[in-house]
Amino acid sequence: MATAVHLDGITKRFPGVIANDDVDLSVERGTVHALLGENGAGKTTLMNVLYGLYRPTEGRVVIDDEERRFESPRDAIDAGVGMIHQHFMLVDPMTVTENITLGNEPTKWGNLAVDRDAAREAVVELSDKYGFDVDPDARVEDISVGEQQRVEILKALYRGAEILILDEPTAVLTPQEVEELFEVFEELTEQGKTIIFISHKLGEAMRAADEITVLRDGRNVGTVEADDTTREDLANLMVGREVLLDIEKPPTETGETILSVSDISVDDDRGVRAVDDVSFDVSAGEVFGIAGVDGNGQSELIEALTGLRKPKRGGITFRGEDVTKRSRQHRIDSGMAYIPEDRHERGLVMDFDLVENAILGSQHNPAFESGGRIDWNATRSHAEDIIEKYDVRPPNPEAISESLSGGNQQKFIVGREFERDPALVVASHPTRGVDVGSIEFIHEQLLELRSRGVAVLLVSSKLDEVQGLSDRLGVMYEGEIIDVVDPSNTTEEELGLLMAGEHPDDDDTDVSAADVDSVATGGESQ
Repeated sequence: MATAVHLDGITKRFPGVIANDDVDLSVERGTVHALLGENGAGKTTLMNVLYGLYRPTEGRVVIDDEERRFESPRDAIDAGVGMIHQHFMLVDPMTVTENITLGNEPTKWGNLAVDRDAAREAVVELSDKYGFDVDPDARVEDISVGEQQRVEILKALYRGAEILILDEPTAVLTPQEVEELFEVFEELTEQGKTIIFISHKLGEAMRAADEITVLRDGRNVGTVEADDTTREDLANLMVGREVLLDIEKPPTETGETILSVSDISVDDDRGVRAVDDVSFDVSAGEVFGIAGVDGNGQSELIEALTGLRKPKRGGITFRGEDVTKRSRQHRIDSGMAYIPEDRHERGLVMDFDLVENAILGSQHNPAFESGGRIDWNATRSHAEDIIEKYDVRPPNPEAISESLSGGNQQKFIVGREFERDPALVVASHPTRGVDVGSIEFIHEQLLELRSRGVAVLLVSSKLDEVQGLSDRLGVMYEGEIIDVVDPSNTTEEELGLLMAGEHPDDDDTDVSAADVDSVATGGESQ
């Protein structure tokens, strides 16, 4: 089989950092190749070299046996390389056709006007060729996330892509949409296209890829056939040690109600209702999970609970106190810790060093004050403790937050919040962008808090995570919790249907109506 991509000795240096160190990678034409690795392992950097966003410090990029030198993504596109980023590059008010042809529209009347009929015809023809089910006339803002991803793929194909790079393509998809994406992969490779996708999900890499390459510390530590490896072997390659992949959740006894949410309704930034009459309780020693596809009101709900957004109606009681109108600082002082979904916007001040970030929200704590001013010696010691305990790299308290990889930024935030000695941890996507070894550690820490009687409210779009950690699990769809289930008695397929707004038939679910009524009202898990 012919080689579509060969990266030969790729080294990419940034000031003080070697992101890729003499990396070789070969991908055969018409195959799916997965790229795995820890945060900071160099996966995205390597693909940015292939796509022309970065020029390699050393090494060669070879496409179809021809060495290429890309000065920009335009050069890569001209060579048949397309990239679909994790955050889609679509214009929401425009139609599917307008997005796909944007910048490359067919024209008429001597190039004086866009030929909209020809554009639409080209999109329909392309969609039919690859078996994509998209409406060429729909506005992007009105279609699902999975459909938007297909639009991004069609946009790359419209520009002549023979090699497609996808960065974390399943991050915002339901299980059903993930399967549909993998069917798209199969259709594309059958027609000769080559796919490289970055993922931290071992099972998905094994399910979708023909070959898997693992990067560690900027180096290629192994390429294996997907059919000839295991999740454990891949995790060991990624981390360099044995990793516990399955969540082992010991039984625990729940205590008093720590958080009570009653008929909360919240509007988004546009004034549109994002959360509609949501109610639930979280008890001491319990993990209450919320599952759902991103964008179904989870963000606005969590912002209301943590004091970052005012609800339109309803009440929030924390440790017996009505905190609906109390400040974010009051909630921190009362024992509410918060791991935000957007670490840059809510979790860190990016141009502060780790010492300064270590006391965000705790700057008035007497432990970090001396004579009415911040005690920087105590604060530095606190930052060093977080860095050591949570394995933040580089282990430098004076490092600027922006200089850390996303996974290490996340580990620092998790450490700071867990070390507040909280009564409640609100954890919104706590392992997003974090490598498999760090995921294991964060899961262990959450379960340790649970065993000590801390209440945990967990929001995650990762079904294995939210199922494995939660004692009770609510599913959000279009601003409502449409069901609360016992995760140990609910299949991934049933959860996927709920996340898509569909209730499984009563005969097909392992959770009875009585069970659901019990857990929905704060009763014991069945």
